[in-house]
Amino acid sequence: MNFKAVLLLTFLLSSSFLFSQSKYAINGQIKDASNGEDLPYATVTIKELPGVGTTANLYGYYSLSIAEGDYTIIYHYVGYDKIEQKISLTKDTNISIELNPTAQSLEEVVITAEREDQNITQNEGSVTKLDTKAIKELPTFGGEVDIIKVMQTQPGVKTSGEGGSGFYVRGGGLDQNLVLLDEAPVYNPSHLMGFFSVFNGDAIKGATMYKGGMMPEYGGRTSSVLDIRMKEGNAKEYNVTGGIGTIASRLTVEGPIVKDKGSFMVSGRRTYADLFLGLLDDPAYKNSDLYFYDLNLKANYRISDKDRIFLSGYFGNDKFGMSSDMGINYGNMTGTLRWNHVFSSKVFSNTSIIYSDYNYEFAIGENEDLIALESVINDINIKQDFTFFASNKHTFKFGLNAIHHTIQPGNIYAGENTGINSQQQANQYGIEGAVYIQDEFKVSNRLSLNYGIRYSLFQKIGEGSEFEFNDKGEVIGMKEYQDGDLMQYYGGWEPRLSANYLLNSVSSVKLGYNKNYQYMHMLTNSTSSSPTDTWIMSSNNVKPQEAQQISLGYFRNFKDNTFETSIETYYKDMQNVIDYKTGANVFQNEYYEGDLVYGIGRAYGVEMMVKKNKGRFTGWVSYTLSRTEQQFDEINQGQWFAARQDRTHDISLVGIYKINPKLTLSGNFIYYTGDAVTFPSGRYEVDGKIVPYYTERNGYRMPDYHRLDLALTWIRKKTDKFESSWNFSIYNVYGRENAYMINFEPNETDPTKTEAVQTALFKWVPSVTYNFKL
Repeated sequence: MNFKAVLLLTFLLSSSFLFSQSKYAINGQIKDASNGEDLPYATVTIKELPGVGTTANLYGYYSLSIAEGDYTIIYHYVGYDKIEQKISLTKDTNISIELNPTAQSLEEVVITAEREDQNITQNEGSVTKLDTKAIKELPTFGGEVDIIKVMQTQPGVKTSGEGGSGFYVRGGGLDQNLVLLDEAPVYNPSHLMGFFSVFNGDAIKGATMYKGGMMPEYGGRTSSVLDIRMKEGNAKEYNVTGGIGTIASRLTVEGPIVKDKGSFMVSGRRTYADLFLGLLDDPAYKNSDLYFYDLNLKANYRISDKDRIFLSGYFGNDKFGMSSDMGINYGNMTGTLRWNHVFSSKVFSNTSIIYSDYNYEFAIGENEDLIALESVINDINIKQDFTFFASNKHTFKFGLNAIHHTIQPGNIYAGENTGINSQQQANQYGIEGAVYIQDEFKVSNRLSLNYGIRYSLFQKIGEGSEFEFNDKGEVIGMKEYQDGDLMQYYGGWEPRLSANYLLNSVSSVKLGYNKNYQYMHMLTNSTSSSPTDTWIMSSNNVKPQEAQQISLGYFRNFKDNTFETSIETYYKDMQNVIDYKTGANVFQNEYYEGDLVYGIGRAYGVEMMVKKNKGRFTGWVSYTLSRTEQQFDEINQGQWFAARQDRTHDISLVGIYKINPKLTLSGNFIYYTGDAVTFPSGRYEVDGKIVPYYTERNGYRMPDYHRLDLALTWIRKKTDKFESSWNFSIYNVYGRENAYMINFEPNETDPTKTEAVQTALFKWVPSVTYNFKL
C-alpha cells in the first residue's frame, strides 16, 4: 500500500468520525428470546428514514448513528417476529433486543439463514450461509446431519468423492480451504476416513462459506473459507437433545450458568460398530476397534454490559484396529478463548487466543514386530479484531493475528524383529502473521463497497536444515540453522474488493476480487482428507502458493423473495502450484522437496442457482460449468492438462416437501462429470513381471457419478416440554454402483490381456434415527 493510499484511507476514517459527532448512536445486542443466543447479521432500520439502517455483526452487536429526533426502530431477522420500538433520541442510547421465533404455519415454512432479500442487498456475492435448523430434514448418510455435505450441493463447491467430506471450491485443492471452528483451524475435518465430517449438527449454530470476494480478515488459504460457529448454549432454561441412529448416537445438554448472563453447551457423539464386533465369535473381529467420537464444549458469561467472555473446545478421535495386526488413530483438538469488549457505542473489540492440534498414528504389529508412524501439527494463534462503526456509510474493521506453527513431519518406531531402524525427523517451526484493514462503504442507496487490504507474512525458523537440489532432485547443497534462526521469509499484500450495485428492489450486480497467499501445504495422492496426508511449510524450495480471483454475478428475486436466482462467473489464476514427480515418495523422506514440481493453474466457470425459500415445497437447484487446468514443465511435456478436481458439469437438486405438520419428505439428486485420472497407457515385461507404463497425466476420466437420496421425517410428538421424531433415509435409492476406484488386472481367461475392474463403495445405505428434545 503506497503513501497516497494510506493518506486517503486515513482521511476517510477521520472525516467519517468527525461527521458522526453531530449525531447520536444507537447500539446494543440482538438475541433470540427463546434461548438468549446472539442473532448474527440481524437488520436494524429506521422507519422514518428510508435507506438508513445497519446489520449486526457476527456476535449480534449493532451500532447506528442518526440525528436527534423521534424515530421508530425496526429490528428484523428471518424466522423471527420483527419488533418496532419508538424512541426519542437525545443522546447516545443502548438498546438490546430479544426477538421471538415466528410461529409459522405450514404454508409459511422458510429455508434460509439470511434476511429474505440478503442475496440481493448483501455486498458479498460468492458467499453461502447455512443454518443447521434449515437442513435437519434433508437426507443423511448414516443418519448424521452433515453441514459440509450440504455445502457440497452449493454451486462452485464440489465433493471430493463418494461419501467424502472433503471438498473443492472453484478449482482449488483440498488443502486450499480454510476450515474454522469457532476461529480455530481444523486440518482434517473428517471422520471415518472421510465419510462423516467432524461437525456434529447438534452443536453447530451455522456456517458461512466464502468462495470469492473474501474479506481481508481471512487469510492463509487460496481457495475458500468455511467459518463454522458452535451454539452458545441456552441462557433461559435447561435443554437436553439427542439422537439414536444406525451408526452413531448423540447427546447435547445446554442451559444457563446464570440466567440471561451466561450459558453452557456440551455435545457428544459416538459410533458403536466396535460394540457389535465384540459380539462376534471370530477373535480377529472381536478384538478390533472401529469407532469415532467427538465432544463439543462451549460456555460464555457476560461480565458487564461491555464485556463478555467465551470458552469453546472440540475434541475428536478416530480409531481403527484389526486385532493386533493394524491400527490407525487420528484426531483433532481445538480451543478458543474469546473476549468481546465494547470500548464505546462505536467501537467493538474481539480478542481471541486459539489452539489447534491435529495428530495421527499408524501401526502394524506389536512388541518386537511393531512398526509405528506418527505425525503432529500444532498451532497457537493470537488474534485481535476491531470494528469501528464510524458512520452509517462507513464501518471499518481492522486487526492483526500471529500463528506459531509446529509440524512434527513423521516419526518411525520399529521393533527389533522388523529389520527397520527407528527414525525421528526434526520438527519444523514457522510463524505466520497478518495485519488488515477494510471499509464497508455504503456509497449510496444503490451502490455499496467492501474494500481493504491484508499484509501477510511467513517466517520459517530453526533449528533445521535447508537443501538445494538439481533438476534430477539430487541434493547439491545444505545449510544448517540453529534454534531461533530465520530460515526463510515471505510476505505480500493481498488486496480485496467486493461491490454491489442494486439495479432495483429485486435485482443486483456484484463484483468481487481477491488475492491470497498460502504458506502451509498438504501433500496427498488421495481424493479426500486422509490421516496420512503430509503437511509441509513453505521453504527455500517450496514457495507460497498464490491465487487471484475475479468474479461477476447477477442476482434476481421473484414473488416477494419466494424465489432466488443467480448466475455468477469467475476466473482464478494460480501460481506455485505443487505436485509430485512421477514415482515420488514423500513420506519419511528427508529429501522430499527434491521430488516435488511447481507450476501454474487456472480455473474458470459459470455457476447458476434457483432457490425456493417459502411454502410447503422448498429447495434449490444448482449447476456449475467449469474447467480447472494445470501446467508443469516436468509433466505432459509442459502442456496444460486437467487437474484432478476438474469436472465439467456438476448438478445438485435438493427438495423438501411438508406433507403435513408432522410429515416431511425430502430428497436430493447429485450428478457430476467423472474425475480426471491417470490410467496406464500400456504395459511391458521385465524379468517375467508385467509393469504398466503411463503417458499423459490425468488424460482419462472416471465414469460420471450420479445418485438419488430420499428421507422421511416424522414428528411423533411435540409439546412445550418434549419433542421426538424419526428420520428414515436411503442413500443411493436406485443402487447406482458408482466407481470408487478402477484397477487394472490380468484377464482371468487370457493373462496376456489386461482389463479394468471397477470397485463400488456403496450400493445403497438405509438409516433410521430417533431424535428427541426435552
